[in-house]
Amino acid sequence: MQLSFVAFAIFLSSALASPTLQNRAASCTFPSPPKTSSLSAAKTIAAGASFDGGNVRFDRGSGACQGQKEGGDKDAVFIVEEGGSISNVVIGANQAEGIHCLGSCTLTNVWFEDVCEHTGTRSTIQGGGAKNADDKVVQHNGGGNVVIKDYCVQDFGKLYRSCGNCSTQKKRTVSISNVIATNGKLLAGVNSNYGDVATITTYEIGACHAFS
Repeated sequence: MQLSFVAFAIFLSSALASPTLQNRAASCTFPSPPKTSSLSAAKTIAAGASFDGGNVRFDRGSGACQGQKEGGDKDAVFIVEEGGSISNVVIGANQAEGIHCLGSCTLTNVWFEDVCEHTGTRSTIQGGGAKNADDKVVQHNGGGNVVIKDYCVQDFGKLYRSCGNCSTQKKRTVSISNVIATNGKLLAGVNSNYGDVATITTYEIGACHAFS
């Protein structure tokens, strides 16, 4: 299966129809984790399963971040299989690939203290936030729709990017709403030649562009 990834903090293999979620205020108050758990290998969330991290900080140990050097599933903190979900998790700075979604998944109140390479790919991202992303936060490699709402992003390159060089290209759409974005380059980058569409509503933005 080709991985559909939106940013390396969050990697999306494919994004399907997303559930309807209630609007709530975006927050830029990052949690104070009660402890840190350094994983020796990526933690897999099984298809259809859910994981509540209790705001624990998860990482891959000292030296895991290699800047913009791209890795694979083995370098992720979490791998979420089709229909899985993660909530109340803090991803620490000592990581490279963040979260990889192998299909449609849901991330709720997931916080990236330092994106390093990217955050991840996924279908629905609600609540939470990310900061210190030199490039993308969410990279969308599969087809379908991605929803990002009630989110905070700070000091970043792009909140969302539709894959520009995947071996198989397809139409992708993204809906971004109720976000607080500061000190970034742009909220969404899409491939108009493939019919991509970005819909952006209700946002507070400082020192960055909406889309390209």
